[in-house]
Amino acid sequence: MKHIILGKSGLDVSRIAFGTWQLGGDWGPTDTEAAMDAIRRAADQGVTFFDTAQAYGFGQSELLLAAALRQLPRHQIVIATKGGLRPEGAGIVRDASAEWIRQGVEASLRALGTDYVDLYQVHWPDPATPFEETADALAKLVADGKILHVGVSNFDVGQMQAFSATLPVETLQPPYHLFRREIEADVLPYAAANDIGVMVYGPLAHGLLSGHIAAGTEFDPDDWRSKSPAFHDNSFGRNLGVVDRLRQLAQEELGITLAQLAVAWTLHNPAVHVAIVGTRDPSHVDEALTAADLDLDDEVMQRIDRIMTEAVPVGGPSPEGMERGAA
Repeated sequence: MKHIILGKSGLDVSRIAFGTWQLGGDWGPTDTEAAMDAIRRAADQGVTFFDTAQAYGFGQSELLLAAALRQLPRHQIVIATKGGLRPEGAGIVRDASAEWIRQGVEASLRALGTDYVDLYQVHWPDPATPFEETADALAKLVADGKILHVGVSNFDVGQMQAFSATLPVETLQPPYHLFRREIEADVLPYAAANDIGVMVYGPLAHGLLSGHIAAGTEFDPDDWRSKSPAFHDNSFGRNLGVVDRLRQLAQEELGITLAQLAVAWTLHNPAVHVAIVGTRDPSHVDEALTAADLDLDDEVMQRIDRIMTEAVPVGGPSPEGMERGAA
């Protein structure tokens, strides 16, 4: 497994991180034993970077990750988690206030069974809380040794600049995949210019590029995709046609899988340090991890761009559109 230094954080991490959003209940029921086997398989194959969040089931994902990694020496793994979302009623709200951030860090430390978190990220920008308040609270937690590095997730350039006026943003976790490329315009150039470590989530377009979704695919009622237009309206059928062309390129000409092509494509961008890949199936782990070793040449990248001209952009959920436990 290839490693990289995650920007100004200085963290030495595997280029594939194991993501645990799918273990918190937002993607339907989780087979705990299978999920733990997948995490352990990733660790056995050289993954040292694991990403989770308080809001992934509000402790469920963090507890499962901790149980799976319990036998590994703590210094051999890098754990990233996120905070700043709070349960309210049947849903969740953004809350990056100093009080909730402090409570969130303590809750994550308990769930993860550790004295410190290597990387703590503000999950979503909170328009009701000044960035200075959030950044100052995190700076104090760094001083206390409870978190080592601070990053943000789903922030744009202006928000990162405002946050960095109090505490430098060390890492960024944005969505990025073949059907969602808006960060190429300004977010990735800004991150590269400021040595911000970028770890992208959703490289498989929330399963669309996994090779396991077809026109007749039915999602569990608890799976957020069951309610997403991106997986049901006319654009879904159009995008499945694009996926078929990508699959042909991957399998018939390059001798790799669609998922490997998709992950390798994200890592081809020089501003991207890490791709976060999650699965609840241990049999899918090796396929995803191999993508870190693939190099796509310019001709292949150009052919991919031509195929994607027929695509309809695919977004993801925001906290306001999710039920409790969402990300």
